[in-house]
Amino acid sequence: MSGTPPSPERARRPRPGKDWVDVTRDPVTGIESIRAHFTGHAYDPHFHDAYLVGVTEQGLQEFSCRRALHRSTPGRVILIEPGEIHDGHARDEAGFTYSMLYLTPSWLAETCARAADGRFPAHPVGFSATLHDEPRLAAAIRRAFWRLHAPESRLARDEALDGLAAALNPLIGASVMTRMGEAAARAARRARDLLHERLEQDLGLDELSQRCGADRFQLSRAFRAAYGLPPHAYLVQLRLAAARRRLAAGEAPADVAATVGFADQSHLGRWFRRAFGLTPAAYRAMCTNVPDGQNRLR
Repeated sequence: MSGTPPSPERARRPRPGKDWVDVTRDPVTGIESIRAHFTGHAYDPHFHDAYLVGVTEQGLQEFSCRRALHRSTPGRVILIEPGEIHDGHARDEAGFTYSMLYLTPSWLAETCARAADGRFPAHPVGFSATLHDEPRLAAAIRRAFWRLHAPESRLARDEALDGLAAALNPLIGASVMTRMGEAAARAARRARDLLHERLEQDLGLDELSQRCGADRFQLSRAFRAAYGLPPHAYLVQLRLAAARRRLAAGEAPADVAATVGFADQSHLGRWFRRAFGLTPAAYRAMCTNVPDGQNRLR
């Protein structure tokens, strides 16, 4: 197999004024590959439970992350940790196109362990910065992306992922979210853990603050300072992350909405589209090839 990404003729080209999202999910590694084009507003602030590793292909891609505004141009590498709040929008009518890999934490931890003679890191790993000008890494990301997004052989996929791991290794360090958690108030950490444990339940702020040993105003301030969102917005993001996992496994959107705590399917759909730029049914169809009849961006 060729060691280079497909030619531009094989890749979907931006269409003026049209937004689109293409998603695939590798069944062996669990890694998702997403290629998308957006004009204007792309998605609201949200986070993922995966490591995002991608490259801007075309246009000016603007997004907020780590309490700063970032501008990514063609060829620049974007690295985002699990739990990091980010959004996205285009500066001009031409929009932007990007390719992104959603790496599972287990895959990245194993990658770090191989680089450290089999010793797994004591804490979650992270990235030294959000944007990088690293041509070698950008090439490795593009190669791994196309080996997963347009599958060839298992050997080609494995070699491309090994190349990605080698290119990522110099930029891996302590997780930003881990450092933020250590600096956060104890009440905020307790609240975060409780939201993870009871994401499908309708917790009130009074109950949450009582369980965390702080008044509701102190808790809200500490939580926002530590995690970048107030508790309710953070809970919505937890539910969206859980919904993605269930949809990718083939569960029906209505069942997913009820299981993870949304009021109904339309409630899930509104939040999902705002965060990820496509409907739950479209995401499920792209990941599973289940014929929902709704497998297009709307």
